[in-house]
Amino acid sequence: MQSGISASEELQARFSSLTSSSSTFGLLVTIERESLVPVAELPNSSSSFAENLASLQPHIKPNVALYIILRRYSDAPPFVAVTYVPDAAPVRQKMLFASTRLTLTRELGLENFRETIFVTTPEELSENGFKKHDAHTKIDAPLTEEERTLGEVKKAEQEAGSGTGSREIHLSKSFAMPVPEDAIAALKEVGQDGGRLVVMLKINPETESIELLPDAPSPNSIAELTQVISSTEPRFTFYRYVHTHVGAEQSPVLFFYTCPSSSTNRSIKNRMLYPLMKRAVLEVAEKQADLKVEKKFEVEEPSEITEQSVNEDLHPKTTARAGFSRPKRPGR
Repeated sequence: MQSGISASEELQARFSSLTSSSSTFGLLVTIERESLVPVAELPNSSSSFAENLASLQPHIKPNVALYIILRRYSDAPPFVAVTYVPDAAPVRQKMLFASTRLTLTRELGLENFRETIFVTTPEELSENGFKKHDAHTKIDAPLTEEERTLGEVKKAEQEAGSGTGSREIHLSKSFAMPVPEDAIAALKEVGQDGGRLVVMLKINPETESIELLPDAPSPNSIAELTQVISSTEPRFTFYRYVHTHVGAEQSPVLFFYTCPSSSTNRSIKNRMLYPLMKRAVLEVAEKQADLKVEKKFEVEEPSEITEQSVNEDLHPKTTARAGFSRPKRPGR
């Protein structure tokens, strides 16, 4: 989900102004057209951080995610980056904001931020909310910004379990997730003619590991595939789509990331694990299982996947451009 998202020139300019002038307390940021853009500035009306928080409250909505940069400290680095993702926000927006939060601080310079915070309620953005956050932070050992961000998703590095071979997906030195060998073997089969048609993977939030789901009836069509993908839990699905196009049989491998809005596990940790691991799972499939993925699809509900939409992505129609026609001379 982070692919292609970067800070806009306007955001870079606004943040530069924020760092050079103490008259601005904060900057609100959102994601539009795969770009991080500024929404509004908050005035610095008091020397008290708690009193300045009052200007933030009118901008907080119960169903809209938002990035919030606040001037909190008098010495460098002065800023705190807050990712506000309310439970009532659309699922796709939750995933996008959660998985792109590191991009925001990296694009604007990690050296400018003393800490990053992830919150889900307006109360956490109040004076009492920050006091509770500070009390909790004092308990934790000092971490780098990246380790602190990933630490909210992963509490301890998962070691490979004895008895079952596994490999680890590494996003950084502090974040790894085991992938069982049987999952890698299954992915290899999808890329072979006559091999299995589908592989479905899930994340076990308790063990923080990738799991291969038991074999489902081999779907022979997109319609059958949507029936075997869970409608209550997120899934990573690899499917070899055997079909005929323009008289020729084709069998491209497709990747579907589904995250139903009615997901039975709506914890912050689980919401962040899936978008963070999506890119890593694809890397394992492509590099370790030698699987060439032709198209990638990301939807909320499995029912959004249709044969028509898949075929339109695989085989886009080309419109022939009409040649230049010389206008007729008058009177002819």
